[in-house]
Amino acid sequence: MSRPGTPGGQPVTQRAPERSAAPTDPAQAYAELVEGNQRFVTGAPRHPNQDAGHRAAVADGQHPFAVIVGCSDSRLAAEIIFDRGLGDLFVVRTAGHTVGPEVLGSVEYAVTVLGTPLVVVLGHDSCGAVQAAREVATTGVVPPGHLGAVVDAVLPGLRRAAAEGVHDIDGIVDIHIAQTVEALLGHSPVLADEVAEGRCAVVGLSYRLAAGVVRQVAAVPAGTTALDVPTDPAASAA
Repeated sequence: MSRPGTPGGQPVTQRAPERSAAPTDPAQAYAELVEGNQRFVTGAPRHPNQDAGHRAAVADGQHPFAVIVGCSDSRLAAEIIFDRGLGDLFVVRTAGHTVGPEVLGSVEYAVTVLGTPLVVVLGHDSCGAVQAAREVATTGVVPPGHLGAVVDAVLPGLRRAAAEGVHDIDGIVDIHIAQTVEALLGHSPVLADEVAEGRCAVVGLSYRLAAGVVRQVAAVPAGTTALDVPTDPAASAA
């Protein structure tokens, strides 16, 4: 007699959990993120490092291969977007991926103590923080409470965009992402030294909410061939 769920009495073969070794250099780390994003976009995620066995394996220590300094937007869940699991990503999120002392300290901890080789600034199209900053710049009406601090942190990118003649919201977002990359390096000599020594890189990515794809808009070191990995699945298939 066949057991339920086992046609013809044959045992059901369980698929082994997906395991992925952590990349150890910036180019490998970036390529891993891009490949994970492509799996997410095409609807073929592997969900690596999400099983109970891996949960136990990382309980005593972590070795994330990328720091994600991302916007707090609820649609920007890094582990889902990049198809990663427990212990893979060190995630720091604020509205508009704004940078303050706590963010800088968190990034420095990941890079110097945990040895993380890649820092990613992750923004997205139609960013509410950028839209709020643009409204303040237009009307002069500052939002109540601590929201003003978020707007103040976004305004430098807005002013830079205006100086460059960029007025569409997503173009401003790209400039704000690049501004955040520069802010991380400019306000953290520790991070800047790690980048100068080749142990780390900082990349700015813009995420498209509807399509799910990430696109590189900034990178330090700039023009590094090793980081020149396609971020558009359509481009990869071409």
